[in-house]
Amino acid sequence: MHRLAALFAAFVILTGSVHSAARAEDKTLTVFAAASMKNALDDIDAAFTAKTGVKVSASYAASSTLAKQIEQGAPADVFASADLKWMDYATEHKLIKPETRVNLLGNRLVLIAPKASKLDHVAIDKGFDIAKLAGDARIAVADVKAVPAGRYAKAALTALGVWAAAEPKLAQAENVRAALAYVARGETALGIVYETDAKIEPGVKIVGIFPESSHPPVTYPLAETSASKNPAVARYLHFLRTGAAKTIFDKYGFSYLIRPVS
Repeated sequence: MHRLAALFAAFVILTGSVHSAARAEDKTLTVFAAASMKNALDDIDAAFTAKTGVKVSASYAASSTLAKQIEQGAPADVFASADLKWMDYATEHKLIKPETRVNLLGNRLVLIAPKASKLDHVAIDKGFDIAKLAGDARIAVADVKAVPAGRYAKAALTALGVWAAAEPKLAQAENVRAALAYVARGETALGIVYETDAKIEPGVKIVGIFPESSHPPVTYPLAETSASKNPAVARYLHFLRTGAAKTIFDKYGFSYLIRPVS
């Protein structure tokens, strides 16, 4: 009887531990999000935690980097990309649950300069001389081969017919926030980033806006990852679609691509 009692007690402790671990998992979730989303998403995550008690651990980097990390087994519940390409990649490699995918946000591509720069009101159209504008200095962009902001920048410069002149002057960074920092520190004369990035950095100013026709629409899709088994994710994804989330995204300059839910 003593042995049976001991086994039963051990079973109860083990079961309780499993349930406690599950409850703890329900109370936190991990989000991998594009670097440009950081300020807005930090505020949204804080609001979500205040409303639900569920803590959010966010990791920010280039969408390309995050997709590869998820592919290699990094634990994430939600993936938010700054372009369709890397979400398509995640879909093709079965890294996300397709039924949870939504194109949530939009953004604009802008030309920035250090706050003290004499440049202002640059008309960006076919053949605009970005190389001359930069002078002997360089132009900060995110990696044009992999990072969404860099790929949008290359597409725009190519469409405007100035890629060949601009390419030798590019200072390519690991993500859009790193490119933003180059300009803010005065290490480059110009930079190509998202409008939302420029708005949160007091060390830079927007001197021009790229025509929307010059590049694919800047679109932010997000989805639950295939590996996630966290029931809190559904509540989080729902919260991102609410008016409360829209208000925060609006504040930071994102365009909201869906109709908010209650």
